[in-house]
Amino acid sequence: MTLRIETADPESAAARPLLVALSDTLAALTGCSGRSSLDPADVRGPRARFGLAFDASGEAVGCGAYRPLQAGIAELKRMFARSRGRGIGRNLLAELERSAAADGYRELWLETRRVNLTAVAFYRAHGYHEIANFGRYIGRPEAVCFGKTLIAAEAAA
Repeated sequence: MTLRIETADPESAAARPLLVALSDTLAALTGCSGRSSLDPADVRGPRARFGLAFDASGEAVGCGAYRPLQAGIAELKRMFARSRGRGIGRNLLAELERSAAADGYRELWLETRRVNLTAVAFYRAHGYHEIANFGRYIGRPEAVCFGKTLIAAEAAA
């Protein structure tokens, strides 16, 4: 599948339906939509990004973001692919990792719910390892956090 990945505003007309679908999916799976876990301003600032994946017909089929978390670490947020098995998530994640490394981050961290077995398997398959829960996820047994060391953009070239 040919994808075009672009930086976008999380409140754009193309992004909104994907974020609603993500929230609905999470609410059905985990009982929590995650809507409050991202302030759009967090991914509009410096060293932050909200990305949209578009298919060959120009339809937005996936989204994901990262925001600054702490020195050298960004938090991956709101990853979603409209359909599985088409490489949308894999390609979007790779692009966000490249972009975060270019923005100077050494690591990406994220949280998902333990019950979200698809997400847990996806991140493990893409080199993420379980880390101690951080920030608002500390002391929340339903949450599982993952991290990955990024390859610097110049090293990958």
